[in-house]
Amino acid sequence: MKQKLLLLTLLLFGFQSAFAQDIYEYQIVTVIESIVPNGLGRSRMLTANETRDYKDFTSTRTGEGDKRNKSDRSEIRVKGFDETKLLNFYNLGGIRFQNIVANDAIVMSKINTMASEGWDLAFVNSGVESFGGKDDDNGIYITRYTFKRKK
Repeated sequence: MKQKLLLLTLLLFGFQSAFAQDIYEYQIVTVIESIVPNGLGRSRMLTANETRDYKDFTSTRTGEGDKRNKSDRSEIRVKGFDETKLLNFYNLGGIRFQNIVANDAIVMSKINTMASEGWDLAFVNSGVESFGGKDDDNGIYITRYTFKRKK
């Protein structure tokens, strides 16, 4: 009888853990690296220290009786964030490979620190805005690192 009770208890805990959902928190680290010639751009790594609820800034449109959000756009701004300086890809001499690997070392340090704090790298998204024609000398690389950890 004790064995059956023990087996039933183990099965119940097994089913409970099989259906239990892990709840995660997420953190995004954004890296913006300038590809503006002559070293005129700015490169940074950014991490928000404040949160926002997207629902506070969302409107629902249905065609009849639209529910519009009355919040001020200035309320969206986050003033509490970490800003880490990075080096630009270019200087007066052209592309600087030392700057690229220096940025890699700083970003790697951030990733290693977050991993040691229990964060797992979940996603990496990147994009580029580069040369758009004869008179366009602007450009950036943007990379977003999305981390998650169990709450």
